[in-house]
Amino acid sequence: MPDDLNRFTRELFAPLPARYDRLAELLSFGQNGQWRAEMVRHVGPPDGVILDVASGTAGVALQLAARGAARVVGLDLTEEMLREGRRRVAAAGKQDRIALVGGRAEQLPFPDGCFDAVTFTYLLRYVPDPQATLAELARVLKPGGAMASLEFCVPTGAVWQPAWWAYTRVALPAGGLLLGGREWFRVGRFLGPNISAHYRRYPVSWTVQAWQRAGLTGVGTRIMSLGGGLVMWGTRAGR
Repeated sequence: MPDDLNRFTRELFAPLPARYDRLAELLSFGQNGQWRAEMVRHVGPPDGVILDVASGTAGVALQLAARGAARVVGLDLTEEMLREGRRRVAAAGKQDRIALVGGRAEQLPFPDGCFDAVTFTYLLRYVPDPQATLAELARVLKPGGAMASLEFCVPTGAVWQPAWWAYTRVALPAGGLLLGGREWFRVGRFLGPNISAHYRRYPVSWTVQAWQRAGLTGVGTRIMSLGGGLVMWGTRAGR
């Protein structure tokens, strides 16, 4: 990964918003939506104020708002993704329930303990210090509030691990090029090695402990789709 992760992330995602949601579903064989739904299920009661970090085109924010009376603040680093998210929020008639803002997960522009729940999606691979970022996410969560996340994962086993490796190194870049052009080819070529490298350095067991060190209790995990996705959840300690 480059030294300036924020700039790299913006450059990687800036060309993608117009087709992001459709291609994310196609290239994940329709699993992305199911993974999101599983994460949202762990957030708790569908009310209060929820922070959705790495909100992108507001896919998770819209799911959170659709569950009930919750108000959602979606934060993302890339303005182009937020612009598409605002268009989708307006099309859904949810402008009064969802606000999208620019910002960095590593330095959230919010006071301590101001959110009833926090979600984040595909985030920790794009920050220089996952432990510090988790602590920052927990900082803005009220004691007793729920946090949930979604991330890609690496399958294990003699069959699924080689199949995943072949898909992410060959089929994913080729599919991205065919369906989305050079920008999606770049993303497809990046994802597989990046996911593998992340879990070599930060395996799931480390991530569970990192959540706990950040002040989360009852940390749970669920491996999705034969190992392709990872949903995590926990509760901020305190009353």
